[in-house]
Amino acid sequence: MKTSIFFRMSLLAAAITFTVVACKKDSSSTSNGTTSAADVQTAADDETMVSTQNDALSDDATAALNSNASISGGAAYEAPSSKGGPNTLGASIILKAFCGATVSIDTANGSKVITIVYNGNDCLGRFSKSGTVIITLSNNGHWRDTGAFVNIAVNALTITRKSDGKSIVFNGSKTITNTSGGLLLDLATVDSIVHDYAASFTVTYPNGQTKSWTSQKHHVFTYNGGLVETSTGGETGTSRYGINYMVTITQPKVVDQTCDFFLVAGQDSTSRADNITATVTYGLTSTGAAQTSCPLPGGWLYAELVWTNGNNGKQFTYIFPY
Repeated sequence: MKTSIFFRMSLLAAAITFTVVACKKDSSSTSNGTTSAADVQTAADDETMVSTQNDALSDDATAALNSNASISGGAAYEAPSSKGGPNTLGASIILKAFCGATVSIDTANGSKVITIVYNGNDCLGRFSKSGTVIITLSNNGHWRDTGAFVNIAVNALTITRKSDGKSIVFNGSKTITNTSGGLLLDLATVDSIVHDYAASFTVTYPNGQTKSWTSQKHHVFTYNGGLVETSTGGETGTSRYGINYMVTITQPKVVDQTCDFFLVAGQDSTSRADNITATVTYGLTSTGAAQTSCPLPGGWLYAELVWTNGNNGKQFTYIFPY
């Protein structure tokens, strides 16, 4: 049986656009004689876009797994066909509409396969996507079972940021394990649900170079008037300039439904093979202070990027919206 549905789970609906709104730098400086401050900023933007879109893919897959009772093992939930439709669950857990994609679910002959074909803009109109993702439940039970996991094949998933036309392309695979068991739709009545993510991609950057990228993340979902997602873990990769790097989440990242599924807190730290280190702190105002209320002024949160050149001790700072 195949059913086509449209839905979207906007846990993390946007990636960071590195438009500099405040900075202090020596524009003539270079990090190692060949890499400029602008190159470091571009590489950080690349990594941020890859990381956040990887998380968005996980959110899409999780929403898809909740949409069919034969796969989830619970009540099916199909999100409304608009960005912020009515809550149909009897609780404040809302899986928002899945925009710009067609989702087909195949449960014929015991199979449990979901295919997502991306073909348009996301619900916020910030990114356009094309490509195919195939999600296969890899056990004989249901997604809500403790330890259930899915394999996700990602084929030429092209993601374009509408503000500047920048694109990245994913090819590869990832897994999601329902470590705790249960469904996100049950969060109003359970303490927490835990998922573990692993991804291994080749990423094509805007300059045409294709590099390896891996991720290991631990996500804990709780309920506080709405869904709250807290993630830890890290990533490794190679920049478009051929520089290896490692990212660690040094302060847990928090996504909050009551703040329109924005990333409201957290910090990443990056170490690079060229002796540059960088830290990105999320959930700030345009002045770099902590943002403490929602809705957000102007609809944006800000992050601060601070990177240090270990070769000469110089430090650079940027504050940007995301």
